[in-house]
Formats: sequence, C-alpha cells, structure tokens
Amino acid sequence: MISFRCDYEEGACPEVLEALVETNRVSTPGYGDDAYTGAAVEAIRRKAACPGAEVYFVMGGTPANAMVIAHALRPYEAAISADSGHINGHETGAVEATGHKVLTRPNVNGKLTPEAVREVAAEYIDEHVVKPALVYISQPTELGTLYTLAELKALRAVCDEYGLLLYCDGARLASALTAQDNDAELPDLAQLCDAFYIGGTKCGALFGEAVVFSNAALGENFAYTRKQRGNLLAKGRLLGVQFGALMREGVYEKYGAHQNAMADKLRAGFAAKGLPMLAQTTTNQLFPVLENAQIERLSQRFAFHTWGKVDDSHTAIRLVTSWATQERDVDALLASL
Repeated sequence: MISFRCDYEEGACPEVLEALVETNRVSTPGYGDDAYTGAAVEAIRRKAACPGAEVYFVMGGTPANAMVIAHALRPYEAAISADSGHINGHETGAVEATGHKVLTRPNVNGKLTPEAVREVAAEYIDEHVVKPALVYISQPTELGTLYTLAELKALRAVCDEYGLLLYCDGARLASALTAQDNDAELPDLAQLCDAFYIGGTKCGALFGEAVVFSNAALGENFAYTRKQRGNLLAKGRLLGVQFGALMREGVYEKYGAHQNAMADKLRAGFAAKGLPMLAQTTTNQLFPVLENAQIERLSQRFAFHTWGKVDDSHTAIRLVTSWATQERDVDALLASL
C-alpha cells in the first residue's frame, strides 16, 4: 500500500535521525535546560528575525493550540476561527476543554476574513456572552490554501482595531513558506502575529512543534502552562536536537520544497487528465474530485482520506505529500488513474 494519507506517517528525516544518534550518549540536563535546546531556540529567533521571541518546544499541534489559547485568554474570553479551522473540527474539543469557546464563521477558500472577524466582534459585545479575544488561523489552511502577506496584514489591522490577539497554527508551515506563490515569510509571521508555531511533526521530526511568542510579554510564564498541561519532557533535549537539525541552513526549507514538488507533480498529472480540484492549492495538500468507482479502484493500492461528497457519483479525496514521498509513488498513482 502506497500512502498519501498524511505527512507524518514516516519517521525522521536523515538530518534529524543522524542528530539524534550522534547525541544519544551525551549526558545533558533535563527539561530542555541543555545546550542543544538553547541553540535551537537561538536558531529560530534568527530565522524569524525576532531576537526577543519566547520559544517553547511542545509535543504536538493540538497541545500547542490548546495551551497557547488557554494561556493567552482570560476564563471568559474566546477564540475566533474559520469553521474549517483545525481547533474547531479536528481537535476533539481541546480548546473548549480548557474552558474557552471557539466562535466560528464560514471560511472563504479555507480562510478567515477580516469581515468575519468584524462580524463576530459586533455580535459579542457585553458580559452576557463570551468576549472575543484571539483570532486563530493556520498557514496553510485546512484546505491547503495560503494567506497572502496582504491578507495577513489585513487580519492584523482588524485585530488591532478590536484589541484581539493573532495566533497562527504552523503545522505545515514548511510547505507554506516554500510554496511557489507564497509571499509571507517567517519574519512576516513574527512581525504580524502575537504567537505562532513552527511545525516539526509534519516536516521530518519524529514529533514536536516550536511555539514562538513574538509578543514576548504574552509568552511570559508559558513554562508553567506547558508543565501543567503535561508537555514538559524530562528528556526535553530530544525536541531541541530535532529542531536544531531542522533549523540548520536550508534543511527545513528543503523538505518543505520537496513536499510541494511532489504535490505539484500530482496536480499537473490530474490537470492533464482533466480532473478537477475541490480547492486550488500550491502546498502539499490537494483535493481531487473523482468518480466514486475510480476512488474504489485507487483505494486497492493507495491510502488516502475521503474528504467529502460532491454529488451522487463524485467525491473529493485528500492527498498529502511528505518529506519522504518518492517520485515513483507519484508516478504510480497517476498511472493508476
């Protein structure tokens, strides 16, 4: 079975695995108080052009989102998200479990718009309802689409207008940063967002994400939140070593670009066969619309997610490429169409 299910199904990329093996017998202090973790933090600050950022490593994307939002908000405050946002549809109510409501509005090509934020802010206006306090987005979106730099600036402007925080989920940030039409770089995210995270799990790490508080005051005492929520590893250097390897010159970008190149080849192959897409993307997720019988045939050899029914005879599927996707597997899928 050839898998295009997700971008975390393989183990570690060579650079990460080699770094883990090389440091395996080195004795270090626990809980991330080691030189490898310190070097990884400094590397992230340099890449983000944000020397004052507070950086914390955590286990995965759902705890990153739940912890950042719970840490940033007062008990009566809420987060605003597109209805397609990961915190709304794919985290088992993790944010709500911390006591914070997620206020949603319909997505536009996977995105949350400034108009939607204004709509929420105008609706929730007094103490009888929750108070909107944070805008949640992801780059790329759940549909694999990208916020342009202009769109991010517009969201920052509306957040400033209503006194809202802006937080970006970067689970697939490597793919976003290296997409052909991307114009929002890592320093832009650091400048425009109060906090964001750099995804490692979906770009060559065995596990782990780097939470970056570019608004350093917001990150104050996050160490306590991370510990209380069970995300402070005794062997914290395992996260530092992995991110140190990913943040070496060109490594993170290399694997993001590879994911996109494999997805681009799939896109071109589907287009050549006249097969439509549910959403037009340039990142490592794509959503072809196929006949149901065609999907049944493909599923005999390939693993993928069924995304949703389009009509009685057609369904959209999701294909995701990873740091380890091989060109021969892409060719095999296209040939099987």
